[in-house]
Amino acid sequence: MKALFISALCLTALPASARENYALLIGANQYPSLEERWWLKGPANDVQLVAEYLTTEAPVPFAAENVTVLSDGVPGSTAPTLAAIRGSFAALTAEVQPGDFVYLHFSGHGTQAPALDPSTELDGLDELFLPVDIGPWTRTSGTVENALVDDEIGTLVDRILDKGADIWVVFDSCNSGTVTRAADLADDEVRTRQLPPEALGIDISSVDEVVRSVGDPRQSEAPFDAMPGGDAGRGSLVAFFAAQSNEVTPEKNLPKGQPGRKPQGVFTWTLMETLSEYPNATYGQIGQEVLRRYAVKNLAKSTPLFEGDLDQIVFGGEAGARVSQWRADVTEAGLVIPAGTLHGLSEGAVLAVMGSAADATEAALGYVKLTSVETFSSVGQAVERDGTVLPGELPKGVTLRKLDQTLDFTLTVALPPEGTAPAAALLAAVGALQEAAGPRLRFVAPDQEADLRLAALPDSPQPDAIWVLPSTGLAEDLGATPSVSTADKDGAELAAVLADTLVTMARAQNLMKLAGAVGASNPDVEVELLTRTPEDRTLRALPFVPVPTLLPDDEVHVLARNTGDGPVDVNVLYIGADWSISHWFSGRLQPGDELKKGLFKISADVLGQERMLVVVTPARPQSPVEDLSYLAQDALDTARAVGGTAFGDALAEAGFGETTRGAIALTDEADAAGPGPAILQLELRTKAAE
Repeated sequence: MKALFISALCLTALPASARENYALLIGANQYPSLEERWWLKGPANDVQLVAEYLTTEAPVPFAAENVTVLSDGVPGSTAPTLAAIRGSFAALTAEVQPGDFVYLHFSGHGTQAPALDPSTELDGLDELFLPVDIGPWTRTSGTVENALVDDEIGTLVDRILDKGADIWVVFDSCNSGTVTRAADLADDEVRTRQLPPEALGIDISSVDEVVRSVGDPRQSEAPFDAMPGGDAGRGSLVAFFAAQSNEVTPEKNLPKGQPGRKPQGVFTWTLMETLSEYPNATYGQIGQEVLRRYAVKNLAKSTPLFEGDLDQIVFGGEAGARVSQWRADVTEAGLVIPAGTLHGLSEGAVLAVMGSAADATEAALGYVKLTSVETFSSVGQAVERDGTVLPGELPKGVTLRKLDQTLDFTLTVALPPEGTAPAAALLAAVGALQEAAGPRLRFVAPDQEADLRLAALPDSPQPDAIWVLPSTGLAEDLGATPSVSTADKDGAELAAVLADTLVTMARAQNLMKLAGAVGASNPDVEVELLTRTPEDRTLRALPFVPVPTLLPDDEVHVLARNTGDGPVDVNVLYIGADWSISHWFSGRLQPGDELKKGLFKISADVLGQERMLVVVTPARPQSPVEDLSYLAQDALDTARAVGGTAFGDALAEAGFGETTRGAIALTDEADAAGPGPAILQLELRTKAAE
């Protein structure tokens, strides 16, 4: 498929070269000049997590002495003052040589201020990263004391590029002035890395005076200026941003469900989690997987942004497949592997014990159940499975391998805390709500972890409503946040409407979960998505990263070619920002066939984060075309069989079948030797024309 998908890695390995790898990790937590409510807790944990990954897990070696950490709250580290940051950049610039690699990480607060040189900013604002020794903003100088302005960051980065070193820079901060409301959670559970300009004494009217249109709204402006690099003799630059310039990014206690959770930047954790499972992917593939995880885990409403040559392998390393097995050490405590929660493992998971990493899973010597799982390590104990018992004597160099992914199609929803009239109305109707929602929705107390959170927001435009918030409990754009009013409904009506809202969201969520589990790997089918605008009727390719922005009346087309030996069925589904599911196409492609079809154009009715799924399934001889139109939200019929395939059964479960938890078969055993099903995902941002 013509898309950057991790499950379809087929890239040429890059030659190894003699080079040094360096990292500068900056985590700003406590700001003495600010009120304590603006302090952060996660950046110190972010940089420690990244440092451990780089020195123990990264696909290219980072010597510990080449990793510099500037963070308050990290023992032995220097505080990230402006002077310390400048000094570390100067030392790094003096050290690097042509061909070296540099990883830069910024975790902390960001904000915006009127640009000192308005000609350098499309929107008239400077973006700022805030070291811990910042002072107030003064109107006379037009600056925030000791702030690191995006123009200076660009200059610091540019000096390293001029030395011929390649750079990957990651910003886990945000610069939005968006008003953010939140569910009533514990003070230390969720915080945003968003510092309103007025918290620094910046006159908000002066910000409003200079803000101007950025031109074509289809073009996303990076939160910080990025130097392109890539010129002769210069290094290349890739930049990852936790959020667009008008969005916020949170930190919360992670990893979910683990007893040792601690505050982490959601973007940093998700990025390191993805890198741990896919260390040899391209930057584009990593970015795409981060976006998918944000969607299926309800992590945040922000849309991370990725810039630069995204076709390069991360860290300038070599291409390779997903890591799903690890060399084990046999100890008295059990079999120990260098993989843990960051690699998608959890306590109780069962792994196969392989005598050789190249053996088929069916040749497993036995199985272990994980009894202890840390961030970077796990311990497994022998367990009987399918009549197989692990032998007492094991060969040297055994490997533990993850088994098939288990898909959980349930949705956990946190109830609102007591103390408001809307919450009282809902809590009185919980029994009816659970009955109306069915077994696939599980309701928990307000202080429990959840995929979604129900909240009353007294200061919102609908103070009588129950709002449906992501797992962080943060609501930015209330216009795009689902809500159900309570004052005009009795308990039964409230339960029915809220259950319908949650089930609708869950169906869309489950399709994205299934898409991530299946992946986009089908070597016999090429799929390309195209777009054109009312102003330019030329069809051009839609990128998968960064996330493309479309405006009302922009069109989306699909081009698919069957290059294999057998027929395939193609379906196109669209998940709207309002959680609707539209079915745009179903048809069969015989070998050599090509499909070129206009699918739809963007309407102005509902705008926001949307996703398109292109589902490709091998077709059986003389079978009916696999038609997934039954998954449309306004015509869901889970009782209908779809060609009798295992994959169709999985789709039915994703559309709220009866299985509440467990592994879902995606292919029939008889078809296992041929190409499997594939789901290509494209995330879109749709917004109004300016």
